[in-house]
Formats: sequence, C-alpha cells, structure tokens
Amino acid sequence: MTQQTLWRVAVVIPSYRVKKHILNVIAEIGGEVHRIYVVDDQCPEETGRFVQEHCTDHRVIVRFNEQNLGVGGAVMAGYRCALEDGAHIIVKIDGDEQMDPALIPRIVQPIIDGRADYTKGNRFFNLNQIRQMPSLRLFGNAGLSFLNKLSSGYWDIFDPTNGYTAIHADILRELPLEKISNRYFFESDMLFRLNLQKAVVADIPMDARYADESSSMQIHQIVGEFLFKHLRNFGKRIFYNYYLRDMSLASIELPLGLILFLFGTIFGVTQWISSASNHVATPAGTVMLSALPTLMGLQLMLAFLAFDIGSVPKVSRRTNL
Repeated sequence: MTQQTLWRVAVVIPSYRVKKHILNVIAEIGGEVHRIYVVDDQCPEETGRFVQEHCTDHRVIVRFNEQNLGVGGAVMAGYRCALEDGAHIIVKIDGDEQMDPALIPRIVQPIIDGRADYTKGNRFFNLNQIRQMPSLRLFGNAGLSFLNKLSSGYWDIFDPTNGYTAIHADILRELPLEKISNRYFFESDMLFRLNLQKAVVADIPMDARYADESSSMQIHQIVGEFLFKHLRNFGKRIFYNYYLRDMSLASIELPLGLILFLFGTIFGVTQWISSASNHVATPAGTVMLSALPTLMGLQLMLAFLAFDIGSVPKVSRRTNL
C-alpha cells in the first residue's frame, strides 16, 4: 500500500461548456482519487446531466448550482462537498482536457509529505513547452504573475492563473470561502487568502495541452478588473501582515520610503518646470534637495521589498492546526 492510498483525495471539476471533453477527463483520473465532484455551473449544454447519463464511474458525484456562479463559485461549491465528505486533499482540474489527470499523484505528493499546504501547476518550467503557448497567454501570464507576487506575497511562484491546484483540507477550512472571488480572479484571490494564513505554496512543473477548446476569458475584458483587485489585495495584505498582526522594521521602511520618494519626485519635477519656464538654471542645492529624498525613499522601499520576499512562508502550520 502506497502512502497516497492512506489519504482521501477528491477531485473537483467545474463544468461549463465542456460536454464533449468531460468524460475523457474523468476516464483519465487514476485510482488514487477517492471521489470526483462534477459541478454543473448552470451549463447551457447540461454537462452535469450528460455525466449522470453516460458516466459509470462510481466515484463521480454531480452537483448542480442553482445559478451560474462562475468558475470560482463552482470550485467553492465542490470544495464544500469534499469537506463534508471528509476528504483530506482536494484537487481542482478543468474539464476541457487542458490538464493531464495523470499529474494528480505528483501535485498531491508535496502536501502528503508535509512540504506544502497548497500546490499549483506552473506551465513555465519547460522552455520547449512555452513555445506551444499562445503569445497572448504568454505575455498576459507574465504580467499577471508580477501583479500576483505583489498582491499575494508569494514571490517564489509563477503562473498564478493556473487552475491545476491541490489543497489540504485543514487549510481549506480556515479560508473564508464566501469571500473568495467567484469569477476568473479566484486563483489569485486564493493565493492572497492563503498568505494571510501563512500557508506554504509550491509550484509543480506541468505541460499545458491546447486543442480545440475555447476560453471565455478575454484579456481586454479582465485586465482592468484584475489590476484593481490585485492593488486592493496588496493594500490589505500589507495592512494585515505589517500593521494589524505584527510590526517590524519593514513597517516603518515602507511608509517612510513612500513619503520621501514622493516628496523628492514631486519637488524635483515642480522645481524643474519652474526653472525651465523662467529659463534659469536650477541651483545645486535644489537638485540635491530633490535627489536625496528620492534616492533614500527608493532605498527604503527596496529594503521593504527584500524583507517581504524573505517572508514567504516556508514551514507548514498544519502540525499546529
């Protein structure tokens, strides 16, 4: 008996317009999985009913949402079902065959070993595979990854919108599922919430599979929403971790650095405009009065950033839960 067989592993599959792929995904899920939850999120193709009529896998349970909640809301519904059934680890995969179910043992192993509380796929490890990724997705993920590092505090992970994830049930119970974003932002919001719980997150290398599936997520439609929510979560994380729960030297470095940097920059630009309009040279003292606070502020902000990067959770709290 392997170590994994001692754990009750559940899989959640949010289902919306994946009727022609869902049975293949279920068929590829190995015996290490105890239960499979297919969540029909008011799918116009009636994917849930299709699974009930054509799937003979005894592990499958179909859940129907009364209204469309979005991919995040569907996942949360599946999470609640898995927790109620006593699952130890809950894996989330999509139903469009982009994610290989054969990777489930690899993605749950760090959780079983106690090296992580939450694992997620990363499609950027293999450089040869990156070439297969559509250019828009490639550049979009790069930009979103940087924003996610700021908002979540997990500076050592990449590919934040990757939906191939696994989480330990004890950590999941601590998360406010009702507050997590229901739509496409939910993976990033999960990371933000996990950081507040000091959960350990690990990236798992994986290859993406692109076939004839279509994505309803349009970059130009969500870029503004994502930017706003990342900035909001960044502000919340800084307040919670550096002022509400604890205080350190970094709690002083950030505001002082911002004040000095903004003062130096605004003062310098104002004096430069004034001197240019009057056609006179800016005095050396004025230049220094602008440059010194700007450089000092930048240095303090970099010191805060270094502290924040060094604060990424590394030790699982599960032994204390």
